[in-house]
Amino acid sequence: ASGLVRTTFLVGFILVAGHAIQLPADAQETIGLLPLGDGKISSAPEKGSVFACQSRFGGGGAQRAGSWISGSHWNPSAKPVVDGEVRWPNARITISREGDRRIIRGNNLPRHPTGIFPIGRGDHAFQYDRNPNHISERDVVLSLPADPKLAAQPSCVPMGMIGLALSGTAIFNALDGMGRDAPAHEIQDKCGGHPERSGQYHYHDQSPCLSDPAGAAGRHSDLLGYVLDGFGIYGPVGEDGKPIRSADLDSCHGHGHPVDWDAQRQTIYHYHFTADYPYTVGCFRGIALQTNTARPGITPMAAGVSTDRETGGLLVYPGRAVGRRSDRRR
Repeated sequence: ASGLVRTTFLVGFILVAGHAIQLPADAQETIGLLPLGDGKISSAPEKGSVFACQSRFGGGGAQRAGSWISGSHWNPSAKPVVDGEVRWPNARITISREGDRRIIRGNNLPRHPTGIFPIGRGDHAFQYDRNPNHISERDVVLSLPADPKLAAQPSCVPMGMIGLALSGTAIFNALDGMGRDAPAHEIQDKCGGHPERSGQYHYHDQSPCLSDPAGAAGRHSDLLGYVLDGFGIYGPVGEDGKPIRSADLDSCHGHGHPVDWDAQRQTIYHYHFTADYPYTVGCFRGIALQTNTARPGITPMAAGVSTDRETGGLLVYPGRAVGRRSDRRR
């Protein structure tokens, strides 16, 4: 126990002559510490924040914080992961272009192993996060613009799915059910995923199980998924072969330059996963559909959460449209 106390005290600090000296932010990131995203929720597009469609959060998520969180930083390498290696041999995802639409069909199961959910009492992760949810199979259909265009103004992101990774896994924004930094507080499996209460397995940041051979070779990262406005989301390596930080991107967590898109080199807007908050998408930059997940006084245009099944750009689960549920667990 005393070791845990010392670890907590020293997160982001070094000892000099018996005194704790706080390291500069860039030095902390060099040794693997990340700025904590708690409180970085905005009511308008803002770099380094999540422009959320809701301002109230109803709870859920991890029950207690661990020693990997201290003050304004957290240490991903010190955080436990959910035990287990469950394989999903019937996982499926297909992507096709049909006219001016990109149609993605899947069944909500990842094409990589997951941890064992619900989290069992014998799992070390249970001390912090008692996620009671099962991973469920269900049909998912996305109809996205194949040639997405920038909207006149960015729009807010809802809780729930904001994109889909090429692994077949939903991408959520950076927030947990309490509006905190989800990758820092919640316990995921070794592939960086976990299920919410409807059984939807999802990521809040880049999964280490997403293949990015170009990024690993020091080139611009590969396409790793699609966001619900139709734009792609790429891995964390930029044009210069160096990791991208949130500060390098715009308020929606993206930018535009030539990338590989539909087997061609095209100059197009795109998002990036980054190691630091908000990790995935801060707001939608593309033209999208009207949604009813707005906070009072805001009219978001979040693709994929329309109740109109004929308008395109929608997600369909059997019998209901998705995009309305938060990451609340109970």
